[in-house]
Amino acid sequence: KRNGYTLVELAVVVFLAGLMLTLAVPKVRDNLLNDGLKSTVRHLVGAVRELRANAVREQVDYVLLLDLDNHSFWTYDSGMTPEKLDERKKNAFFFPKGVKIADISQLGLEKKTGGEVAIKFYKQGYVQPTIIHLAQEDRYLTIALAPYLNNIKIYEKYAELTPEGVGKEDSP
Repeated sequence: KRNGYTLVELAVVVFLAGLMLTLAVPKVRDNLLNDGLKSTVRHLVGAVRELRANAVREQVDYVLLLDLDNHSFWTYDSGMTPEKLDERKKNAFFFPKGVKIADISQLGLEKKTGGEVAIKFYKQGYVQPTIIHLAQEDRYLTIALAPYLNNIKIYEKYAELTPEGVGKEDSP
């Protein structure tokens, strides 16, 4: 009786597994790394977390300024000089091609679809309640900033801000 596999059988299995990986890995990598909408969300969420931490640590109010017309954002603190502010604006993060800010809702204010929107991060550790809708073609992602909680909610659809919290809605 023969137990185990021959060298030829093992070589065929290794070859087939390598072939499948060679074909699958680039597509998976492209979906994970080159998805402009998700990479934009990662950059925004990273900026939000950094601003919130800096505001509390340095006891200075910070601002995340979103430019809806130019599809970009930059950050600054409330004590920056106009020259330093211009420098920060020149180093803004521009969204990948096709990604845009559909609109921004802040509790108590009108929904904005153009211009600039400032989101304030206070030294006491809270932020203005804000919903940011990002779009790429027919896909939407919603970033919800809660005023007192340190977590950021991300919805893979269009969600609205209501006085009770985030209400679910599928289209703008």
